[in-house]
Amino acid sequence: MVLLNFAAMYKLLRSVLFCFDPEWVHYFSMNGLKFLCSIPGVKSLVASSLKPQGENIRTASCRQYSLFNIQFPNRVGLGAGFDKNAKYLNELEALGFGFVEIGTVTPLPQAGNDKPRLFRLPKDKALINRMGFNNDGVEIILKRLEAWKTRNEKQKTRNQKRLIIGGNIGKNKITPNEDAWLDYEKCFLALHDYVDYFVVNVSSPNTPGLRELQEKNALHRILTNLQQLNSKLLNPKPILLKIAPDLTTEQIDDVIELALEIKLDGLVASNTTISRDKLQTTNHKLQTIGAGGVSGLPVKARSTEIVKYIHQKTGGQIPVIASGGIFTGADAKEKIDAGASLVQVWTGFIYEGPSIVKNICGEL
Repeated sequence: MVLLNFAAMYKLLRSVLFCFDPEWVHYFSMNGLKFLCSIPGVKSLVASSLKPQGENIRTASCRQYSLFNIQFPNRVGLGAGFDKNAKYLNELEALGFGFVEIGTVTPLPQAGNDKPRLFRLPKDKALINRMGFNNDGVEIILKRLEAWKTRNEKQKTRNQKRLIIGGNIGKNKITPNEDAWLDYEKCFLALHDYVDYFVVNVSSPNTPGLRELQEKNALHRILTNLQQLNSKLLNPKPILLKIAPDLTTEQIDDVIELALEIKLDGLVASNTTISRDKLQTTNHKLQTIGAGGVSGLPVKARSTEIVKYIHQKTGGQIPVIASGGIFTGADAKEKIDAGASLVQVWTGFIYEGPSIVKNICGEL
């Protein structure tokens, strides 16, 4: 079978794609991949081309990995915000991801913030976004997940590794913070039978007041309610919390204390940062862009620091999915050495292209 050199192809293509609006490019690229994968045989060709080669020790860390009593095909996942509406699971599976986190999903559909709302910072290998939880709402996303589950059940083979789906859930912008717990409950109950684990997102900087829910009392109400609901269901699902890199040590300690108290299954560290420190991009450009969360290389060190702190503080009692500044196998190894169980890419995917999982697995 002829294998495609996606790394070389993407390097040329990226110089063209980066000339256009980032959000438009996102959907153009993924819809293009969706079309290609609908052609008989193309998905298999793509998957074969992006599969890590060889069975040596370097790829061992990216083989099947067990966490939360879930068998992940590998330890490299795609973070929330890329496939918000569960439209591209088939295509992302072909690219080799071990797991994909959909969302952030809210009870009601919402358009998100005004465009433009996604910006590249090439000098920093970073992005700024202020998307604002734009998504189709839980009812429409649920129908797509139902169709995905039905399709997989028809096509599964004995030894096939199943793509793991995480459900990242949030609140609608119009919902006051005192009622936020109800929005998380609605999404949790609706998606429960169709995702493998949940991530509670209270750390996006792009929904006004959302980060106030990271305070211990607000978190306690949201998470204890979900845990109580979860315990009464036939097949309980792991519940994780995604935290911001901008938390103080005291706030992280509060999160850890609460996580241990209510037996939270894990943490995701970290979301985007509101900090603009040490960016190479000019102040003029940053001021022109305005508000939003920074992701990519500028978050790398802080994300690793938080992962390491949580791991050491808890003696490894709380599993951590690391996110932030992962572009290479060395970046992923840094997170795993700091105590992460799994890693997620997002901005790295934009800059490195469709071969990122293969490259990370080959370098670990």
